[in-house]
Amino acid sequence: MEQIKTSFDFEKPIVELEQQIEKVKQVAEKTKVDMSATLTELEGKLDATQQTLYNNLTGWQKVQMSRHAERPQTLDYISMICDDFIEMHGDRTVKDDKAIIGGFATINGETVMVIGHQKGKNTKERQYRNFGMANPEGYRKALRLMRLAEKFNKPVISFIDTMGAYPGLEAEERGQGEAIARNLLEMSVLKVPIICFVVGEGASGGALGIGIGDKVYMLEHTWYSVISPESCSSILWRSWDYKERAAECLKLTSDDMFKNKLIDGIIKEPLGGAHQNPELMAQTVKAQIIADLKVLKKEKTEKMIAARIEKFCAMGVVNE
Repeated sequence: MEQIKTSFDFEKPIVELEQQIEKVKQVAEKTKVDMSATLTELEGKLDATQQTLYNNLTGWQKVQMSRHAERPQTLDYISMICDDFIEMHGDRTVKDDKAIIGGFATINGETVMVIGHQKGKNTKERQYRNFGMANPEGYRKALRLMRLAEKFNKPVISFIDTMGAYPGLEAEERGQGEAIARNLLEMSVLKVPIICFVVGEGASGGALGIGIGDKVYMLEHTWYSVISPESCSSILWRSWDYKERAAECLKLTSDDMFKNKLIDGIIKEPLGGAHQNPELMAQTVKAQIIADLKVLKKEKTEKMIAARIEKFCAMGVVNE
């Protein structure tokens, strides 16, 4: 395994062991001394440390993992999963929102409509993509594409990765709340299968705007919540210093969401996170898409829509 390029504080024990292994290899190469026993011991210790650490991440640590700079984003998944992709632009009203991308693609010869948030990988690209925070025209573009998919009877695949819908004044003036609400309504009755994946951050209505589906999955080290831990901390404690506590209270991890029956499943990530082996992560997601489409395409449209509505209406209901 390659040395972690970008690491978090909690990954320090792993980084230190990787550095030790690298030094031992350099010494062995330089002195021509057999260091295989030492290497085997260190590699065993590294594997055990990784297993222990990544299988017991806290809520805040998972939030950090979901924001890793090298984590694959929507365009990465499209390039690794799809045979081809034709991007479509604009909402036919205001402009083309770069924070949400979408278009027709083929997966194993099957045509689908792919829609997702794109944050960007460097400063210039993040500014261009508005850090994955969509304006109303982004959600209206997504809805236009979903209606197009419905017209041609093609399934919709969505990739969710956003810090939230853009909170600017101009976004509110153009009807941010209405645009998201419209998407929730229209997606709930869309006559084609919808499969959603939270591949990074799933914050608030910004995520829900393309998150209503027959199947909703979260990758292992992602989060999905009405508010980010930092914002929650600043509201409740008037400071960001309590973000770790807020992350635990919000119950935002994939395990929490699955336990509360808010998602349909958890997609296991490669050891150390999706960024450690993007190709393997993409193949796992692709296999899930193919398996679900095989089942969903056999269902009658009315039954599929009724099940989708029932699933979301049942969330938050308490029986005394």
